[in-house]
Amino acid sequence: MNRHFQSPTVTRAGSGLQVNAVIRNTYILLSLTVFFSALCAWFGVITNASPNAGMIASLAAFGLLFVTQALRNSGLGIVAIFAFTGLLGYGLGPTLNMILHGYANGPALIMTTMGLTGIIFFALSAYAMTSQKDFSFMGGFLFVLLIVGVIASLVMLFFPMPMGQLLLSALMVLVFSGFILYDTSRIIHDGETNYILATMSLYLDILNLFVALLQIITALAGRRD
Repeated sequence: MNRHFQSPTVTRAGSGLQVNAVIRNTYILLSLTVFFSALCAWFGVITNASPNAGMIASLAAFGLLFVTQALRNSGLGIVAIFAFTGLLGYGLGPTLNMILHGYANGPALIMTTMGLTGIIFFALSAYAMTSQKDFSFMGGFLFVLLIVGVIASLVMLFFPMPMGQLLLSALMVLVFSGFILYDTSRIIHDGETNYILATMSLYLDILNLFVALLQIITALAGRRD
């Protein structure tokens, strides 16, 4: 990175201009990382990435989560977050491949999910920004629901329940919709001044919302070949 790189952490003293700068930097970086992640997912699809390769990419991304946090105040943090989102995108490739090849309307299922994810994200982000409400009170409640969801998903690995999986996906849609409000509010109300970390949080909200919606839409509207 060159010496004109702007620090991802912006020191703020209630300045509306500085808040807007963090929001602008976050959404620019978020747009770029989502696009890059989509390209990596597409690469995973066209190369027929195996489930094992997808799992390895996702585990590597988990490691990069901590690397990105450690590098959040440097230019290398930008490189780390692109690597992080790219690996998660590639890790999604096998799932998308399974839907594309396993369902007659696979492309429609994926495109519908993408569109619905985008609508939900932009609607909730716009609401948080225009209303200026502080949604920080939701943090603890959302975290508890997330833990419940993780435990439930582990249980269903050993005791598969199709209806239970559908209900769990619906819960995750609500949880990550709530996290979009929560994470956007944190940027607006000085809870997050580092736009690399803000981007990472919102990206994970979008990714998990997409996966949960994809599971619901595929279960309800998927037509097997």
